Amino acid sequence: MPPRLSAAASRLARLVPLALALLPLLLLVSPCHCVNEQGQALLRWKESLRPAGGALASWRASDASPCRGWFGVSCDARGDVAGLSITSVDLQGPLPANLQPLAPSLKTLVLSGTNLTGAIPKEIGDYGELTTLDVSKNQLAGAIPPELCRLAKLESLALNSNSLRGAIPDDIGKLTSLAYLTLYDNELSGAIPPSIGNLKNLQTGVSGSLPDTIGQLKKIQTIAIYTTLLSGRIPESIGNCTELTSLYLYQNSLSGPIPAQLGQLRKLQTLLLWQNQLVGAIPPELGQCKQLTLIDLSLNSLTGSIPATLGGLPNLQQLQLSTNQLTGAIPAELSNCTSLTDIEVDNNQLSGEIRLDFPRLRNLTLFYAWKNRLTGGVPASLAECTSMQAVDLSYNNLTGPIPKDLFGLQNLTKLLLLNNELSGLVPPEIGNCTSLYRLRLNGNRLSGTIPPEIGNLKSLNFLDMSENHLVGPVPAAISGCASLQFLDLHSNALSGSLPDTLPRSLQLVDVSDNQLAGPLSPSIGSMPELTKLYLGKNRLTGGIPPELGSCEKLQLLDLGGNAFSGGIPPELGALPSLEISLNLSCNRLSGEIPSQFAGLDKLSNIDLSHNELSGASSRSRRCRTSSRSTSPTTASRESSRTRRSSRSCRSATSPEPAPRRRRRLRRLLPTRRHLFAENCHVRARRVQRAAAGGRHLHARAHAPPRQDHPRRGRRAWEVTLYQKLDITMDDVLRGLTASNVIGTGSSGVVYKVDTPNGYTLAWVREHLHAKRDAADILDARLRAGAADADVQEMRQVLSVAALCVSHRADDRPAMTDVVALLKEIRRPAAADDAKPPSAAAASAAPVSASGAQQVSPARSPLPSRGQSSSCSFNVSDYSA
Repeated sequence: MPPRLSAAASRLARLVPLALALLPLLLLVSPCHCVNEQGQALLRWKESLRPAGGALASWRASDASPCRGWFGVSCDARGDVAGLSITSVDLQGPLPANLQPLAPSLKTLVLSGTNLTGAIPKEIGDYGELTTLDVSKNQLAGAIPPELCRLAKLESLALNSNSLRGAIPDDIGKLTSLAYLTLYDNELSGAIPPSIGNLKNLQTGVSGSLPDTIGQLKKIQTIAIYTTLLSGRIPESIGNCTELTSLYLYQNSLSGPIPAQLGQLRKLQTLLLWQNQLVGAIPPELGQCKQLTLIDLSLNSLTGSIPATLGGLPNLQQLQLSTNQLTGAIPAELSNCTSLTDIEVDNNQLSGEIRLDFPRLRNLTLFYAWKNRLTGGVPASLAECTSMQAVDLSYNNLTGPIPKDLFGLQNLTKLLLLNNELSGLVPPEIGNCTSLYRLRLNGNRLSGTIPPEIGNLKSLNFLDMSENHLVGPVPAAISGCASLQFLDLHSNALSGSLPDTLPRSLQLVDVSDNQLAGPLSPSIGSMPELTKLYLGKNRLTGGIPPELGSCEKLQLLDLGGNAFSGGIPPELGALPSLEISLNLSCNRLSGEIPSQFAGLDKLSNIDLSHNELSGASSRSRRCRTSSRSTSPTTASRESSRTRRSSRSCRSATSPEPAPRRRRRLRRLLPTRRHLFAENCHVRARRVQRAAAGGRHLHARAHAPPRQDHPRRGRRAWEVTLYQKLDITMDDVLRGLTASNVIGTGSSGVVYKVDTPNGYTLAWVREHLHAKRDAADILDARLRAGAADADVQEMRQVLSVAALCVSHRADDRPAMTDVVALLKEIRRPAAADDAKPPSAAAASAAPVSASGAQQVSPARSPLPSRGQSSSCSFNVSDYSA
C-alpha cells in the first residue's frame, strides 16, 4: 500500500471509535428536530402534566407537525395549530404558559374539566387571536389576570366552577367582542365593574353584583347570579335588557322592591328571585311578560295581594310565592293560566275562600296553600284536576266535609288537610285513591268510624288521623296497608281491641288517649321495624305480652294509664335499642322489677310509678330505692302526689278523650313532667341529656326539705332527676325575666325560678347569638375528629333546640314536632317530599361557552324548597 494511502486509512481507523461513541447522542437529539416549533411548545407543556391513562400518547416528538393526528389539536389550511380542545380528561397540571409559538394562529383553547391547578398565567394575554377560552370545571385558583383583558377578539369566556378569588378586572369592558361570559361557582368578590356596560354583544352568563349600567346590555339573554352574597337593589335599568329570557337572582341578600320595569322584558321566560330580602308588592306589570313560564318569589318579605294580572300569562307553568307576607284572596284570574302545573302560595296571610276554577286547570299537579287564613270548604272541583299529585291545605280555617270525589284522583300521592275545622265522616271512597302515599287529616273535627276501605291503600306510608272525634274500632283491614310505616290515631274515642295483625312495616304506632280495651295480642311483637309504640291512656287489660321483646329496634314504649296486670316481662329489659322512654306507670302491675333492667343503661326516662311493684330498682347506677309509689311521706307531700297522680294517671275507665288541640310532650316524655321512678335519688350532679339529642338546658332543682329527712332544714342544691317534679315549661318561662337574674357569665345568664309548688330552679340560658358559628357552642370534645356531616347535624339539632326556647310561645314547637324534626335531621326526608326541578327551569338553564348545559338553578340547591307542611324544616310549621 502506498504510504499516503496507508496514512489516510490509519486516520480513518482512529475516527471510527469516536463516531460510534457519538452515534447514541445523535440518535437521542435528532427527533427534537423532526417536530416543528409549535409541536415543541406543546411537548414542553406535556412534560409539566401527569395525564392519566396515556391521554396524550399521540403527542410524539417524531412527528413533523402536531397536525399529524395529535389528540385535541386542530389545524388550519396552512398547517398551523388553530385549536386545542381537551375536555373531561385528567391532565393533572398547570395551564400552558409557553404557547407563544401558537399565538399567531390559535383561535380556540378549551381545557374544561381536565383537573388543571394553579393560577391562570398572565402570558395568556399573549394569545391575541383567541376567540374562545374555556378553562371551566378545574381547580384553578388566584385572581383573574388583567392581561386576559387584552384578548380583544375573544367572543366566549368560561371561567366558571373553579376557585378563583378577587374581583373581576376593571378592564373587562375592553373585551368588546365578548358574547358569552360565565364566572359562577367561584369565590369572586366585589362588584361587576361599570365597564361591563361596554360589552354590547354580551348575551349570557353574567355573575357578580348588578351595577346600574347593566341596562346597557341590550343583547343579554341570561343573567345568573345566585347562591352568592349579592346585596343591594335590583336596578330599574334591568328593564332595558329587552332580550333577557332568564333572570336567576335567587339565594342572595337583595333588598328593596321588585322593579316594575321587569314588565318591559317581553321575552322573559324564567324569573327566580327566591330567598332574598325583597319587600313591597309583586308588581302587576309582570302580567305583561307573556312568555313567562316560571315565577318563583318565595322566601322573601313581599306584602300586598297577588296581582290579578298574573292571570294573563298563558304560558305560566309554575307559580311559587310561598313564605312571604301576602294578603288578600287567591285571585280567581289564575284560572286563566291553563298551563299551570304548580301553585305554591303557602306560608302567607291569604284569606277568603278558594275560588279557583279547577276544571280549567287540568294540568295542575301540585297545589300548596297551607299555613294561611283561608276559609270555606275544600273545593270539590279539585277532583277535576286529573293530573293532581299533591294537595296541602293544612293550617287554615277550612270547614265542612272532605269531598269524597277527591279520592277519585288516581295520581294523588299526598293529601294533607291537618289542623283545620273539617267535620263529617272520612269518606269510604278513600279506598279508591290507590296511589296515596301520605295522608294527614289530624287536628280536625272528623267523626264516625275509620272506613275499612283504607286497607286498599297498598302504597300508603304515612297515616295520621289523630286529634279528631273518631269512634269505633281500628279496622282490621288496615293490615292491608303493606307499606305503612307511620300510624297515628291518638286522641280520638276509638274503642274495641287493637287488631291482631298490623302491617309489619310499621315504625311508629300511636293509638294513645283513646278507649281501646281488652288484652294486647302477642302479635304486637311481629313488627320488626317498630321504633316507637304509644298505647298509653286506654283501657287495655291483661298481661304485657313478652313478645314485645322481639321488637329489637324499639326505642320508646308507652303503656301507661291502662289496666295491665301481672308482672313486667323480663324481655323488656333485653331490648337493645330502648333508650328514649319506658312508661309502665298507672297500671296494676305487681311483682318485682326484672333484674334484666340493669341492662337498660342507655334509657333516658323510665316511669314505673303507681303500680304494686316491689324490690329495689336494678338500675343501681342511677337510683337506689324501690319504685313502689306508696312509700311513706308527710301528709302534705302525699296529698300533693295524689293531686299529681289524679292528673297524670287518668282513670282507665274515663270516657272523655283529651282536648282536641292539646299540645303534649308525650312523644319524647310520656307525660308533661319528668317520668322517672319516684323516690329515686341521684348521688352526683349530672346533666340530663335530651333523649333525641340537642342543646343542653341546664337546671338544678332546690326542692322543699322532706320533713322525715334526718337533716331537716338543710336545703342543699342537688339535681333530682329521678324525682317526679310537678313543674311545666310555662312555670320556667314565667321566671325568665330580668328581675330574676342571679348571675351572668360568658356562657349564659342564670335565672332563679320559683315554681308554684315550692321548687326553686337555677336555670341557665346559654348565649347562642354571641357565637359567630353555631358549632362553637358544641363541646370541643364532640367536635374533635368529627366529620363535617356530623358537625352539620349538630348545628341542625342546635337550631331545633333554639326553637324550643324561643321568647314567643307561638314560635316554640310541640315536643311531638321536635321529635319529628330530629328524626328528619338524622335521616333524609322521604323521597316523596322532594320536588325535582321544573322542566321549565331545566330548559332555561344557562349554557357555557363550550356548549354544555348547566345544572338548573331553579330549586335543587335548597333541599327544603318545594316541600309541603309535612316535612319542611325551613318553612314548615314543624309538623311531622
